[in-house]
Amino acid sequence: MAFYSKNPRNIINNLKSKVGLWSLMKQSHGTCSYSSCLNTIHLHRFLPLTTLPQFTNPDSISHKKGHFPHFQRFQSTTTEKQIDSVPNGEQSQVLDFPGGKVVFSPEMRFLSESPSVYSQCYRVLDDNGQLISHSNFVPVSEEVAVKMYSNMVTLQTLDTIFYEAQRQGRISFYVISIGEEAINIASAAALTSDDIVFPQYREPGVLLWRGFTLQEFANQCFGNKADYGKGRQMPIHYGSNKLNYFTVASTIATQIPHAVGAAYSLKIDKKDACAVTYFGDGGTSEGDFHAAMNFVAVTESPVIFICRNNGWAISTPTSDQFRSDGIAVRGQAYGVQSIRVDGNDALAMYSAVHSARHMAVNEHRPILIEAVTYRVGHHSTSDDSTKYRPANEIEWWRMARDPVTRFRKWIEINGWWGSEAESQLRSSIRSQLLHAIQIAERAEKPPVNDLFTDVYDNIPSNLREQEKLLKETINRHTKDYPADVPI
Repeated sequence: MAFYSKNPRNIINNLKSKVGLWSLMKQSHGTCSYSSCLNTIHLHRFLPLTTLPQFTNPDSISHKKGHFPHFQRFQSTTTEKQIDSVPNGEQSQVLDFPGGKVVFSPEMRFLSESPSVYSQCYRVLDDNGQLISHSNFVPVSEEVAVKMYSNMVTLQTLDTIFYEAQRQGRISFYVISIGEEAINIASAAALTSDDIVFPQYREPGVLLWRGFTLQEFANQCFGNKADYGKGRQMPIHYGSNKLNYFTVASTIATQIPHAVGAAYSLKIDKKDACAVTYFGDGGTSEGDFHAAMNFVAVTESPVIFICRNNGWAISTPTSDQFRSDGIAVRGQAYGVQSIRVDGNDALAMYSAVHSARHMAVNEHRPILIEAVTYRVGHHSTSDDSTKYRPANEIEWWRMARDPVTRFRKWIEINGWWGSEAESQLRSSIRSQLLHAIQIAERAEKPPVNDLFTDVYDNIPSNLREQEKLLKETINRHTKDYPADVPI
């Protein structure tokens, strides 16, 4: 807020009465001590999600407004109480500031540029698919676990076949999710169909879980007439109104503030749902991320931010992007409860997202999840990652920390899966995908006219003129344009 006054004394008097800058709290009887005040702050400080008991009983925790510092809303900006003590022979004074209490100290102490202890990473399964002792997680039924694994295998197979199709020149572009299947499928399994998804371009598994068919994936990648985007988007830029999945945009991080806006509307309309947005570590280097985090913390809107920290933003490693201890601490800095999770552990991802959704929807608060993983494949078919990272590093992550293999070992230990089921699943998926590609490839392409529709109710004259010019150009240079696109 800005205001103007010809008399500066009016400003000073206004600040005195409204903020109480000169009414620092003095000693009085009946107020809490300095040490008890610090104990209260200690209880209210940020807690990692993994320490909360909602894994066993989510309703047993009370997170009403005021229980955490960033949820406090002051009724008045004037100083109302006095808090005093004399630690180490020095009197400390507390200012009741509009954003929270400010404790003054005679010591000059700078905040450390980095923590001395790294943020812990929550995991449930070790690399061999064994449950880690004393791990707390949300139980998963046999039906859900088998579906999760089947979807992870489907996603892995889909990526392999479509990548090969691009290399054969049958589609123009592709992005794979190999190495990040657990983040896709486990997070989707923990959400409901009413939750609105704002993806980046490495989350087709969320659509797969929600019922997007293999034929629909193929139609979009081949840009045929059955494609919901009418061939106007690059391959893998999926979208589905029916499945509450916003269309993918290539621009980095633009979906993050969109998710915050949608979540704010869900809160206003009192909907039993949340917004979920996915992005990579590179997205946190964009201003959109920071603006969204600040806005959502203030409005207390139900959003789950899922950051795939896979080590690389195309060819830029995280070490060249930021010095902070990963991504989770950034949420904490904005007043957003955050957690770091092993993104290659499907059970840990499911548990974290399940608990995060409970808090987001029932307590109207944002949650940031940093999923630590590794991009095993190239960034896209336009990239050769061996130019900037060692091949043996890629191979180690592919073999030793594969999320699909780890989760398979766990369901096998439970007696829910076996070699015969594995063979049938992979054979069936491959056959279905190859059939879907054949259909999508032979299907008719959308007409040129569709380039100019669906923006305005009544197409303006300038677009009509552009359409006319394009058709004239195509007719003059027919050899330079695909013959299967109706004019």
